Amino acid sequence: MRRMYLSFCAALAFLPAVAVQATAEPVHAIAMQGEPALQDGFRSFPYANPDAPKGGDITHCVVGSFDNLNPFIIKSLRTTARGMIDTIFGNLVFEPLMQRSADEAFSLYGLLAKTADMPADRSSIEFHLDPNAKWSDGKPITPEDVLFTYEVYTEKGRPPYSDRMKRVEKLEKTGERSVRFTFNDKADREFPLIIAMTPILPKHAFDKDTFDQTTLKPLIGSGPYRVAQVVPGQRIIFERNPDYWARNIPAKRGFDNFDRITIEYFLNANAQFEAFKKGICSTFAEADPVKRERSFDFPALKSGKVIAETFETGLPPVVTGFLFNTRLPKFSDPVVRRALAMLYDFEWANKNMFAGQYQRTASYWQGSELSALGQPASAVETALLAPFPGKVLPEVMDGTYKPPVTDGSGRDRKVLKAAFELLKSAGYSLQNGRMIGPDGQPFGFEILTASQSEERLAALYQRTLQKIGIEVVIRALEADQIQARKQRFDFEVLIGTTGFQGTLSPGIELIFRWGSESANTEGSFNLAGVADPAVDAMIDAMLNARDKEAYVAAVRALDRLLISGAYIVPMQHNTQQFLAYWSDLAHPAKTPIFGYQLPTWWHKAE
Repeated sequence: MRRMYLSFCAALAFLPAVAVQATAEPVHAIAMQGEPALQDGFRSFPYANPDAPKGGDITHCVVGSFDNLNPFIIKSLRTTARGMIDTIFGNLVFEPLMQRSADEAFSLYGLLAKTADMPADRSSIEFHLDPNAKWSDGKPITPEDVLFTYEVYTEKGRPPYSDRMKRVEKLEKTGERSVRFTFNDKADREFPLIIAMTPILPKHAFDKDTFDQTTLKPLIGSGPYRVAQVVPGQRIIFERNPDYWARNIPAKRGFDNFDRITIEYFLNANAQFEAFKKGICSTFAEADPVKRERSFDFPALKSGKVIAETFETGLPPVVTGFLFNTRLPKFSDPVVRRALAMLYDFEWANKNMFAGQYQRTASYWQGSELSALGQPASAVETALLAPFPGKVLPEVMDGTYKPPVTDGSGRDRKVLKAAFELLKSAGYSLQNGRMIGPDGQPFGFEILTASQSEERLAALYQRTLQKIGIEVVIRALEADQIQARKQRFDFEVLIGTTGFQGTLSPGIELIFRWGSESANTEGSFNLAGVADPAVDAMIDAMLNARDKEAYVAAVRALDRLLISGAYIVPMQHNTQQFLAYWSDLAHPAKTPIFGYQLPTWWHKAE
């Protein structure tokens, strides 16, 4: 299907070639679309303070547990200690060849690789390692380390790292400090950047034979911190490496300012919040505005010792909602899922649970040019979707789609009736107050929850579903139990997200969230089990788009498919980030489009 679809795309005339970075000389940065914003020789990223003082401690607190320090293996994938590689706390131990800028859609700047060169067709990329790059034990980083990394990932690693070599025709050392990846026809235009973002491992510090086994032994990396102490399941402490090789390169200047970073683990969010109020935790993020209104009145906040601040981001919101396991027969019919999606009463929830401060989520790239909301399908989108008739609802195709709006009473009969009629069209009936499926069995399901706030949302959904005879059981589990169930897809419905963070540059990660090849791969993020050739085709088109028009069209077409497929019941969002922190912390004045960046914060001098 993939080859057939790519041939179809090639036959269309809407994918003209565009210029990319010149390849005559190695470059300091690469971008997915257009050119990087910062010229060679820039001092620091604009959202970092290059003069930030070094010193002090910070303690991050999380809910859950950990039993592993190796983030690249299947075992204990979801219970690996935070911080080893981390989108929030930073890549404290392991680093990639190039560093992503949080203030651009998708641009990478030199890190382990000082420069890179890539031809216009992106058929290969060659990285030139920084001659100063060293592991935390002082040994130099070499091309052999890069080669070993991909060898061990392929043989022993977890997805997506284990799949990288499927798109590589040849990986070779090309000089004393250079390595080149030559790609095969399975690669796409984003893939060189994915290679550049892949963490690199020290060959001398890992045993390939035991790589896939969990470990609590501190690991050697190239990052700014070393593991100083491990209390399994409770605490991990990182100490800044005073000899960190990259402390003065532009992409890291102003980062990694604390001498000591501690990550404390708690059983639940209430215990975490109490620890924050006592000063054990340095920061606390709270998404629920009602909780903030009710809970943030403690003495330290009133006295100014704790600061509560909101940060504006430029990203689409993360889609959060009730996620269906479509591997199960009861959720295999999109008509049934659409009916269930109609029954989340956002208006009641926003009024009674969120003080009216939220917006309804309806698109996977809401608020950006990538969203299909309010946009009729273009000729390019129509051509992309033509081989898959009936996959997109007419109202989604013409841009008129909106989620149902209730009267906010919690018992809006018109929405209940519309959902019931949709279920009837799929062979369901109401008998003695119970919804009966086409198989003659009562229809119902279990929702897993990991916190009190999730239980409240599940209870709201449960009440509405019961009004049309659908029985829902709510099961509260600890965070580590939820993670284990996710890893083996052992659930019916859970309150989940479609990814880590909203993005203006969706790419290869969508294969692992929505692609058929990841639907049944243990540990993948395709929790819904989506396995649809149409979705695969849109991801292919997106990854191979050669200009912005084609790229936007492919993402919008994918948005239309995901909305129509109703794999998740989207709930609500607020694009502001709220963070409370103790006043001995400081952060740069500029907030990048990805939101606040904790690795750029510092401790105020006393």
